[in-house]
Amino acid sequence: MPAILGSGEHRYRVVDNFAKLPDGWQLSDVASVAVDSKDRVYVFNRGAHPMVVLDREGNFLRSFGEGLFSRAHGLHIDADDNLYCTDDGDHTVRKCTTDGKVLLTIGIPAKPAPFMSGEPFHRCTHTALSPKGEIYVSDGYGNARVHKFTPDGRLIKSWGEPGTDPGQFNIVHNIATDADGWVYVADRENHRVQVFNGEGAYETQWNNLHRPCALCCCGGAKSPTFVIGELGPGLAVNRKVPNLGPRLSIVDAKGKRIARLGGEDGPGVASGKFLAPHGIALDSKGDIYVGEVGVTDWKTSFPDEEMPAVVRASRCLQKLERVRE
Repeated sequence: MPAILGSGEHRYRVVDNFAKLPDGWQLSDVASVAVDSKDRVYVFNRGAHPMVVLDREGNFLRSFGEGLFSRAHGLHIDADDNLYCTDDGDHTVRKCTTDGKVLLTIGIPAKPAPFMSGEPFHRCTHTALSPKGEIYVSDGYGNARVHKFTPDGRLIKSWGEPGTDPGQFNIVHNIATDADGWVYVADRENHRVQVFNGEGAYETQWNNLHRPCALCCCGGAKSPTFVIGELGPGLAVNRKVPNLGPRLSIVDAKGKRIARLGGEDGPGVASGKFLAPHGIALDSKGDIYVGEVGVTDWKTSFPDEEMPAVVRASRCLQKLERVRE
């Protein structure tokens, strides 16, 4: 029987073996996912075919990005179904059509800014758009910054620095916006989401999270909710501690937890467990798609176990179908 996660109005049925790929294909790590206006699922992954497109039943439609992307990391889709593909291996953000035509490139391919210089980009991680179409980029592993660009890719401003104080970051890993223009930043190793106005002024932070990695704003303009993917322990000393994830948390616009999905008993490949939630998207039915970097994370979570072949093949993409009763 498929596992059921969550409680109350937020119950989800795990769709086992969701992705139906061509023979011999493997997704490997799925860094991020996005869903377009026709509920097609875009799977930005680190396999041989970087962008795999599926329908909402998991049937394969097409792929693109071969030879273009270096290391998939973040994916966002706008109201016109343009894809914003963040490549942390190439230090770029590329705006693409749904068939892979590149419309805009921000950053210089294969030329990172100096480490912690504050200049874009050094291993950028994700993008989000303001209500006016301005582009926010979280940056990332080799910087501790958020950059704001015009819709055509001209830098407007940047904010953030390394540290633990408000407005400082320790791996700025993901970014989202809402209809009012607030900016939400997953400050992963500071175990929080920070909230800013559209000009980068610190407003508040959400705590009681464990290594927030994925971040998705949903639920509509009047009452947005957020789904947050949390990584499990990253250290040997707390590797087997229960109730630290990996898991998903659903919170309201104030950061108050509404529901939590999984994570009580650590990572795993069984139905109802997560490996390393890294990207999240929802479709028009409210179903959740989770991209996981289970291949990269395997040795951290299971240093003494051989990785099952299914992890590299397809297990790094999960669909959670909302239970409608």
